[in-house]
Amino acid sequence: MLSYRDLIIGFRQLEISPENPIIVHASLSSFGEIRGGVETLFGALLNTFSSILTPTFTYKTMIIPEVGPENNGIDYGSGKSLNKMAEFFSADLPADRLMGVLAEKIRTYPKAVRSNHPILSFAGINLPEAIHSQSLENPLAPIQWLHDHEGAILLLGVDQTVNTSIHLAEQLAGRKSFIRWGLTRNAILECPNFPGCSNGFNKVEHYLSHLTMATQIGKATIKVISISELFATLIPIIQKDLLAFLCEQQFCDRCNSIRFDSQLLANVKTD
Repeated sequence: MLSYRDLIIGFRQLEISPENPIIVHASLSSFGEIRGGVETLFGALLNTFSSILTPTFTYKTMIIPEVGPENNGIDYGSGKSLNKMAEFFSADLPADRLMGVLAEKIRTYPKAVRSNHPILSFAGINLPEAIHSQSLENPLAPIQWLHDHEGAILLLGVDQTVNTSIHLAEQLAGRKSFIRWGLTRNAILECPNFPGCSNGFNKVEHYLSHLTMATQIGKATIKVISISELFATLIPIIQKDLLAFLCEQQFCDRCNSIRFDSQLLANVKTD
């Protein structure tokens, strides 16, 4: 059984300066058994890092309209049942289960601040400027803020498919993003620059492995990489090949939408 001390020793092996902000993605179960569970994991993170950001996305607020912009990676009219179950976004709406129990623990921490994006909110500790940088038009701005302040990505027992920072690299490289709609108590808000599919993101490992510091804590592989190094590596690759790191699923609406646009662009250049 892992102890608080085991976690502290493991995190310090990563040699991240406590002053550098981190964005964390975690799977509690990947560690095996931790004495004290998520409370212990969270406490070890707070003891090691001075400022922490995590996604607290709420997909349950999404509304699928009957019609909308073309080639938007969505099946319009398919949400009749889900729309009826959609929830209003509020600051105390729990993060989606896909975010993990650590994200929800961070969200509910008394000193945490959460952004108010109806779908893609973030929670941060000692990061008010990063949180307040977000807008409907720029949902991934908190990650850009971390990049500008020497931030790092911390993956705790999870792979690159949950690495939200890659989505910002995609957008900065010029890859298309999407529009989604989020339910609030005042209105249904149009949310531009919604990211694409992440199911192909494990393909980046080949390019990032030499830049990634890793250690093992219990059964979990812990990885850290600076956001600036991730951007410097991946942005040129995506600029050169707009299909890089897409998933291979035949019916993925978002990846197929990107492929469609890429083909149109190629046809225009040929003509």
